[in-house]
Amino acid sequence: MGEVMDIQHLVDRLEEALNDSTHVPFSAYLLVSEDRIYGIVDQLRVAIPEEVKRANRVEAEKDRILAQAHEEAERIRDLARQEAAELVKRDPIMTSAQQRAENILERSRRDADVLRHEADSYVIEVLTRLEEDLLRSLAVVRNGMRKVQVEQEPAERPLPQDSQTS
Repeated sequence: MGEVMDIQHLVDRLEEALNDSTHVPFSAYLLVSEDRIYGIVDQLRVAIPEEVKRANRVEAEKDRILAQAHEEAERIRDLARQEAAELVKRDPIMTSAQQRAENILERSRRDADVLRHEADSYVIEVLTRLEEDLLRSLAVVRNGMRKVQVEQEPAERPLPQDSQTS
């Protein structure tokens, strides 16, 4: 199939197919192209799992970013420890070296926290947009289904019979 179509686009095509359908005179029925409608439904069945896969990829990207942030924080801590050890060796004032090491460690913790927060914010933003897209698409599909069902109901009810026969 190549590139999987966007769910919103497929819903638009479904609505277009319904709008392009011929109305059966004096009824709420539509004559629709069965192949066209089922083709779009099949594409929706393919596209929805793709949207879920996309959400999973976003989640995996979040995990990768968090792991990278943890690795970076550990690397910064190691560098701070090394720098602190060097300062203790070089500087006769050990307290000054310890203070500087503590400052570097604190800065690295803050940097790691900022990276973690930014990664979480990014993932929340992407997943929120995805959720909104999926909810909009679901609402359109449900509305289309309701419309077709409502249009079918009057035709399913028997016409009232005249009590007088001529």
